[in-house]
Amino acid sequence: MASKAAHKRLTREYKTISENPPPYITAHPSEANILEWHYIITGPENTPYHGGQYWGTLIFPPNYPFAPPAIRMHTPSGRFQPSTRLCLSISDFHPRSFNPAWEVSTILIGLLSFMTSEEMTTGSVAATETERKYHAARSRWWNSTGGGSNIRAGGPAQKGNVKAGDGGAKFRAEWPEVDKENWEWMKENGVDPTTGTKAGGSGSSCGPQLGIPAGSGGQAHAVVDAVMQQRDAGRGWLFKNKLVVAGMVVFVYVLIARLLGENK
Repeated sequence: MASKAAHKRLTREYKTISENPPPYITAHPSEANILEWHYIITGPENTPYHGGQYWGTLIFPPNYPFAPPAIRMHTPSGRFQPSTRLCLSISDFHPRSFNPAWEVSTILIGLLSFMTSEEMTTGSVAATETERKYHAARSRWWNSTGGGSNIRAGGPAQKGNVKAGDGGAKFRAEWPEVDKENWEWMKENGVDPTTGTKAGGSGSSCGPQLGIPAGSGGQAHAVVDAVMQQRDAGRGWLFKNKLVVAGMVVFVYVLIARLLGENK
């Protein structure tokens, strides 16, 4: 049960994130438990996750904001293990590093920035760009069908971790409007609810911590911009010609050493 301080803080943060949502992110607390938040990250442009619909949960401790939440992403992404606690400096793996000034929006922007990097941690996985694009294309189907388990699932949504097999019940309970849009999208695009493939398809598949400043919405935008710039910079001339640059540095070092030796 949430403390009075946690309830007040999370109520205020819900109002803030609803009125001024960070880019690519939407989130809300569960009606049954204000400590259980559900988020959806929409994959940013110029990333393998573009157009993907990534659903996850933040489970806050009763003494929030003096301790961080457990962070999970349920939708398969090729970046994180589905429904697995993630070890980040903003998660419950590192309570001592958590800053009480950080808000829900800051936490989710931190998750997005880590997602678009290639850093590894507990709960992350390695995958090719093709595999991540494959998961992005199937993410709406996965969320609303529980990975195709809607055919055999029944009964109300269950509490706790969400994995393939609940028939999309938990997602539907928390995101009814989005779920409806997903089913309309599947119908319009001829996606088979059982397999997630388009009609006539083969059905085969292709198959360090975050330093986040205290703040909210405005700073969240800055984090996204910084992450995108860092990623793009890594693909620039310097990255592609790193061996040439390294050779030049060694050459200059040797030349300077010889000149200094001759002067002596």
